[in-house]
Amino acid sequence: MNEEQTRVDLIDPAMIRAGWKVGEGPEFSAWSEYKITFPEGSSPAHNYVDYCLMHDGKVYAVVEAKKTIRGAEQGREQARQYAHDVHAYCQPDGPMPFIFYTNGHELYFWDEEGGYPPRKIKSGNYPTPDDLQYMMWKKMNQESMVNTPVDASIAGRYYQTQAIQAVAERFEQDKFRESLLVMATGTGKTRTATALVDVMQKSKWAKRILFLVDRRALRDQALSAYKEHLTEPSTYPKPDDRGFPLDRRVYVQTYHTMLGVIQKQENYVSPFFFDLIIADEAHRSLFNTFKEIIDYFDALKVGLTATPKNKVHASSYELFSCSDGMPTFEYSYERAVSDGFLNDYEVLKVRTGVQIDGLKGEELSEEQREKLILQGIDPDEIDFEGKDLEKEFTNKDTNRKILMELMENGIMDDSGTTPGKTIVFCATQNHAEAMKKLLDEMYPHYSGRLGEVITSRMERVHEKGGLLDQFKNHDFPRIAFSVDMLDTGIDVREIVNLVFAKPVRSWIKFWQMIGRGTRVLEEDPAARKPWCREKDRFQIIDCWLNFEYFGENPTASTDKATIPMPVRLFKARIKRLEASLKATDQATAALMRDQLREQVENLPANSVVVQDSATTLHRVKDDIFWEGLF
Repeated sequence: MNEEQTRVDLIDPAMIRAGWKVGEGPEFSAWSEYKITFPEGSSPAHNYVDYCLMHDGKVYAVVEAKKTIRGAEQGREQARQYAHDVHAYCQPDGPMPFIFYTNGHELYFWDEEGGYPPRKIKSGNYPTPDDLQYMMWKKMNQESMVNTPVDASIAGRYYQTQAIQAVAERFEQDKFRESLLVMATGTGKTRTATALVDVMQKSKWAKRILFLVDRRALRDQALSAYKEHLTEPSTYPKPDDRGFPLDRRVYVQTYHTMLGVIQKQENYVSPFFFDLIIADEAHRSLFNTFKEIIDYFDALKVGLTATPKNKVHASSYELFSCSDGMPTFEYSYERAVSDGFLNDYEVLKVRTGVQIDGLKGEELSEEQREKLILQGIDPDEIDFEGKDLEKEFTNKDTNRKILMELMENGIMDDSGTTPGKTIVFCATQNHAEAMKKLLDEMYPHYSGRLGEVITSRMERVHEKGGLLDQFKNHDFPRIAFSVDMLDTGIDVREIVNLVFAKPVRSWIKFWQMIGRGTRVLEEDPAARKPWCREKDRFQIIDCWLNFEYFGENPTASTDKATIPMPVRLFKARIKRLEASLKATDQATAALMRDQLREQVENLPANSVVVQDSATTLHRVKDDIFWEGLF
C-alpha cells in the first residue's frame, strides 16, 4: 500500500472517527498538504506537511504519514522538522505544534517542547479536536506540581505528603509518566490519591482523572472520598447516568466496566481523554484484562498497592517504569505500626481436625504463574478450596468449633458478651450460609441479627441501608460471613476479629485479608462508634494453619478478652454472698441468693454454651441447692 492509499484507507478514517474534518484548505480542521513557505532565496522555496491539525487558524499538531510497508518511526525526524518550520515560518507567535507520525498501523506522539521522548499510542487512535485544544492549553498554562502545597485536610500525615511529593518530582522533574506507590492497607491510599489529584488539578497538570478499582464496593468508597474532599467533585458514575458521559472531572470505575467502554466506543473516547489514571491494587494491572485499559490511554499513571515491594510481581514494576524493583515510594505495615497509624495483630491458632498436610507442595511454580498471567488469569485468585473440599467447609462440627472459638475467645465489645465487628472468611457461598445458619442455632438469643452473609451474590448488598452499609455503620450485624467481597479494600475501622475459616494460597490475598483489621479508630473519642470505643490491636483466629503455610511466625494471642458484664456481676454477687454469710448478714445473703438464682434461670436455654453446661445447671436449678447455702 503506497502512501496515498495509506492515507485514504487508514489515516483519514482514523482522523474522521476522532472528529476531524479532513481535506485541503483552511476550512478543514485536519488540513492536508499544508504549505510551508520559506524565506525568499531558500531552497526549497516551500514544503508540504501531510496533515496539520488546526484550531482557530493555528497549527496545534503536525502529522507525518508513511506508507504501510515502512516503519512509522522513519517519519520521526521529518515530523520534528515540520513542527519547527511551522512554528518558525507560519506562526512564530503561536504555539510549538505537537508531533505525530504514522504508517496507518502505528501512531507515535511527541511533545518535544514538553521534554518528553516520543511514545507509541498503542491504540492507534487520535485525540479529538477538544482533546488537542485542551492538551495545548494545559502545556501553555501548567504550573509547578512540585511547588504546589498538599492540602493537609485531605492527606495530612507526613508519609502521605512524601508520597505525593515523590510522584510530583518523578512526573515533573524526571519526566517519567508512571509511578508506583506501595502503601500498607489502612494507611490512606485513597486519601493520598485524592490529595494528589487535588495538587495536579490546582497546578493544571490534570483535569480528567480515571480511578480504577476491581470491585463495586471499592468504587463507591472511592467516589465518596473524592466527593468529600475535592472542590470540583464532578464525578462519574451518578445514579441516573446512561452510557459514558464526556463532561466529568473524576471517573471512578471498575476495570471490567471501563474495558467495556473502550471496546464498545459508543461515545468515542480518545487515548488522550484522561490526564491521569490511578490503578488501585496495581499488582492486578499486569493481567491482560487490566493491562488493556492501561495501554489504551496516553495518560500519566499511578499504581497503588498494599502488597509489600518484595512481593510485587516484576511485571507490575515494569508496567509502572520501576524496572529496578524499587517503587516510587513505599510505606510499610511495620513502619505504620511503629508510627502508631495501624494496629498490630495477634493470632489464635485453632486446629479443627481438617488435614492440610503437604499444602506447600501444591504451591504454584513461577513457570505456572507466568502461564496463567499470559492467559489473563490472576494466579493470586486461584484458591486452594474447591468442590472437592466443600464437605470440609460445611462440616457442622468443624464450623461449630470455629464459632465457639470466636464467641469465647474473640475480642468483645464493652459489655463483654458480644463480639466486636468481625469478618469470617468463608470458602463458598454455601459455606457462608451454613455458618450463618449454625450461628443462629447456637446463639438464638440474638434473634438472627448477630451475623449476616455479605457477598456479591446477595441482593441490594451495596445500597444505602443494605447489608454492607449495616455492617459498616450500624451496631448489628457484628459478624460478616464473606466470600471474597470483603477480602480487600473495605474500610471498617471497628473490625477487631478476623476468622480464617478457609485456607488461602495467595500470599498477596492473605495479606490483603489481614489488612481488613489494621485500621485504627478515629482520633477523636467522640467520633468513635458506641460499639467500639477502644482498639489497641485486633485478633486473627486462624483455623486452617495459614500462617504455617506462609512461614509466618506471628505474635500468639494472649488472654486479654473482656470479661462479660453478666459474668462480672455474677462473680460480684457470689463474693457479696460469701461475705454476707461470713458476717451472718442474713438479709443481704438472701438478696444475693435470689438475684443469682434469677440470673441462672434466665440463661438462654438454646445457647450452645448453656447446653454444654446442662448437667451443672440442672443441679443448681434445684431448690435444695439454694436452700443448702444457709
